[in-house]
Amino acid sequence: MAILRSRGSRTRQSTSDEFLIRALYEEHGKALLAYATRLTGDRQAAEDVVQETLIRAWRHPEVMANGEGSVRGWLLTVTRNIVTDRYRAKAARPKEVAESETAAASAGSVQRDHADAVVDSMVLAEALDRLSPEHRDVLVEIYYRGHTAAEAAGRLGIAEGTVKSRAHYALKSLRALYARRSDSNASLQEVAA
Repeated sequence: MAILRSRGSRTRQSTSDEFLIRALYEEHGKALLAYATRLTGDRQAAEDVVQETLIRAWRHPEVMANGEGSVRGWLLTVTRNIVTDRYRAKAARPKEVAESETAAASAGSVQRDHADAVVDSMVLAEALDRLSPEHRDVLVEIYYRGHTAAEAAGRLGIAEGTVKSRAHYALKSLRALYARRSDSNASLQEVAA
């Protein structure tokens, strides 16, 4: 019996709450919406603010029933506080920008991730360390410093044919190192799978 009474009182309470909110909206809704629109400058945002104001009124029905002060004054104050809170929250986080604007504005300023280049340079440096100093010097002159075979020969004090021969064998040695490295990586991936 007590359960039935509490359900009945809950039903009456929700009905009276609904009546209260409907009555508040009918009496003060237009004024709240006009005030919120003036504060926000945006009709949709103003509608959200009015909805939040009415939710707060629903959560605090004692304010509506206490008879002290103006109900409209309280609602307008709540509306202003909600707009102020939203303004402060928006100012605290970065400006929201549409994706297409972001892509167009920052297309030139976005930098590629350089992690792959770092790994490649580390692997290449390791491979160059495994070469003989003669082979390494030839590759550095030709590929890093951009010299021709004749210029590299002059800088290294060796014949041009020797530069070409050492470059050939150095590259062949690097290919073999990379082939062994990829085979070991493939074996590791098979073990992991």
